[in-house]
Amino acid sequence: MDFHTIRHEVEDGILTVYLDRPDHLNAFTVEMAEELEHTFTAVNDDDDVRAVIVTGSGRAFCAGMDLSKAGNVFGLDGDQSPSLADMADLDDPALARVRDTGGRVTLAIYNCRKPVIAAINGAAVGIGATMTLAMDARLVSAKARVGFVFGKLGIAPEACSTWFLPRIVGLPTALDLMFRADILDAQAAHAVGLAQAVYEPETLIAEARALADAWTKNRSPVSFALIRQMLYRNSAQPHPVEAHRVDSLAMFYTSIGDGAEGVQSFLEKRDPEFTARASAMPPFYNEWVPRS
Repeated sequence: MDFHTIRHEVEDGILTVYLDRPDHLNAFTVEMAEELEHTFTAVNDDDDVRAVIVTGSGRAFCAGMDLSKAGNVFGLDGDQSPSLADMADLDDPALARVRDTGGRVTLAIYNCRKPVIAAINGAAVGIGATMTLAMDARLVSAKARVGFVFGKLGIAPEACSTWFLPRIVGLPTALDLMFRADILDAQAAHAVGLAQAVYEPETLIAEARALADAWTKNRSPVSFALIRQMLYRNSAQPHPVEAHRVDSLAMFYTSIGDGAEGVQSFLEKRDPEFTARASAMPPFYNEWVPRS
């Protein structure tokens, strides 16, 4: 795929994705949504990448939807009248201009088998904030600003943010953030639990890379993918027996895969040499985590 709104850099197994419309403060477009969705789907089968960092080119992370576009700026077809029943099959081509484009991106991130770290270097407003909620860590520059401003625009929260945000900061804080629609500075974002840490602008990417290394170096890619998906999915189940069904299969297949090498390396007091690849997950995985 040719990219026009983002760019990729790969170094030492880490893919850095730059939102790359600096003259527009990296404002979000339908094209950017398509390129990000493609990126987070394709990276699952790229065994040369062990982690993903998302940041912005220039002085902003993403200033929200590009409101200067003609017509419906969200890329939606106002002539349709969809019902909840119509949303049952999200792959229906008729829903192409009904589905929230930000949600397509966050669902692709949610399904990702690699860790995803947001390095928020500047303004992150609207979709610029909500897209990061599906990522595994949000590191912010001291110059960062984060805002969930939907109420001020008369629209609803998008990008599955009403699922992710309460899980990150708790329901009372999520309600307050959405109701107030304030712009938080870096320290305030850290104080409410949105950001894991605040760094000086010149060290932000290095710190994101250090976190990616701490999470993924000398780790089994299959084990990591399973841990990530199990934590997100099983924690939302109504009963722990649902987690038991999945962790039984996950434990079974990892024990006869990289787990055997992990145990042997522990006994021999050496670094493990894992050979499994995230592009070839255990047989139950695609039934549990569909590719779409």
